[in-house]
Amino acid sequence: MDLQKLRREFTSNGLSRTQMDKNPFVQFEQWIKQASDADLTLPNAMSLATSDADEVSLRTVLLKSFDEQGFVFFTNYNSKKSRQIKSNPNAALLFPWLDLERQVKISGRVEKISTLDSIKYFSSRPKDSQLGAWASNQSSELSSRQALLMQFEAMKSKFKQGEVPLPDFWGGYRVVPHRIEFWQGRENRLHDRLVYLKQGENWAIERLAP
Repeated sequence: MDLQKLRREFTSNGLSRTQMDKNPFVQFEQWIKQASDADLTLPNAMSLATSDADEVSLRTVLLKSFDEQGFVFFTNYNSKKSRQIKSNPNAALLFPWLDLERQVKISGRVEKISTLDSIKYFSSRPKDSQLGAWASNQSSELSSRQALLMQFEAMKSKFKQGEVPLPDFWGGYRVVPHRIEFWQGRENRLHDRLVYLKQGENWAIERLAP
């Protein structure tokens, strides 16, 4: 397969500073709503990059909430991503809305959200998803899929009655951004890149070369 022949010319009208809201979270809300209205598959899916002294890791997770404090996702606190976050609390996010010829790139520090907020989200999940959180020792070696399914059935039996409690090893993280870039594809690969940089309590906007 000749990957060099895979080309697409971007044709959007582009971005100007005057179009961008002064608040990057307001701008992000506009873009993710437009991605949702365009019926993109999982517009809240984002690539999450973490690292430690040995390696950089990348995976896709789902954004579950955001506000001016940051961007929240949930995971197992014993997972590889969590171990890397403990070692190095700096991370990056990428929203690849390529059908809209757009990307959003976010860099910031990661912190755990409150247990109460984790409980609120966990209780809103379907019961089988709650049981799945209990059943999976995320990122650990697994002998077979059958072993995982057996553990799931064991959790189903254990929590047959009543509500499924929040595991003490599961919850949310918040990426508190210091940099948010909005990328819009343009013709001739002369893309528009406008980046918000945190300066004290305010945000400055700069244009970057593509």
